[in-house]
Amino acid sequence: MKTTSLAALASLGLAVAFSSAASAETVLRASHQFPGGKGDVRDEMVQLMAKEVEAADVDLKIQVYPGQSLFDAQEQWGALVRGRLDMTALPLDYASGRHPEFSATLMPGLVRSHERAQRLNDSEFMDMIKEVINEAGAKVLADAWLAGGFASNKQCITSPDTVQGQTMRAAGPAFDEMLATAGASIASMPSSDIYTAMQTGVLDGANTSSGSFVSYRIYEQVTCLTAPGENALWFMYEPILISQQSWDRLNEEQQKALTEAGQKAEEYFAGEAAALDQKMVDVFKENGVEVVTMSPENYEDWLQIAKESSYKTFAENVPNGQALIDAALAVE
Repeated sequence: MKTTSLAALASLGLAVAFSSAASAETVLRASHQFPGGKGDVRDEMVQLMAKEVEAADVDLKIQVYPGQSLFDAQEQWGALVRGRLDMTALPLDYASGRHPEFSATLMPGLVRSHERAQRLNDSEFMDMIKEVINEAGAKVLADAWLAGGFASNKQCITSPDTVQGQTMRAAGPAFDEMLATAGASIASMPSSDIYTAMQTGVLDGANTSSGSFVSYRIYEQVTCLTAPGENALWFMYEPILISQQSWDRLNEEQQKALTEAGQKAEEYFAGEAAALDQKMVDVFKENGVEVVTMSPENYEDWLQIAKESSYKTFAENVPNGQALIDAALAVE
């Protein structure tokens, strides 16, 4: 009887020790709106970070919730800064309603190329944006700028007059204002809603990132795509973020592992960014969609409209608005 009791106690002790060890692992919940496991580079960045953190063996795990399975696209920023969500891959301009400075990260013509996007990452402009992010209660783990374009089921969008009479989804206030000035009607929604909106006739056209055009199968609903080409009017900053509250709960080893994982995810994205544009072109052509690009003249015409509308409004109404524009334009 005594031997049995000792064995039972020993077994119980092992169970308690195992339970304690298991509970010591910190789990971070990462939410994003993009399809999971379907080749979307933003999902792949988060999944890569999860693998790297697990391999670091620091009692840290990232549980990924793709496709709005945890939070809706528009809810993620609020959940993150309140500490209800640990991590997200987020188009930052989605939070411009709370922080209007973020509209600078989707300002028409401010980036133009992938090479310039990389230079912006280490600029005063990005320091100013990250200061707002940090003050709000979040921290950037990996930078990512995605190029994008326009698509329509009415006509190809090239010069400003081609959007007249079309109902467009534009992703953020700066593009909304520019397109409205050119004669379009605006319907605001996250990129995850574009397909249904076009299918039901709510939208005639949209602009979004190259990755989203493919991931959300927009090629099934349009007749013409305006690809970024050499005159990319549309670039959007879509970083991987962590809640400052969640970051502060990690120990030094875990923070180091997460930082290194973020750097690897950023390097992976940098190698994939330009390829996303070509993949979009190939997929749309394969599905019978006409593909065009803007001429330098088209680009300059749009930029002039943007400067007279969204640039002007941003400079006048947003704290440090003109300083942000100037800092971005100062990057060669």
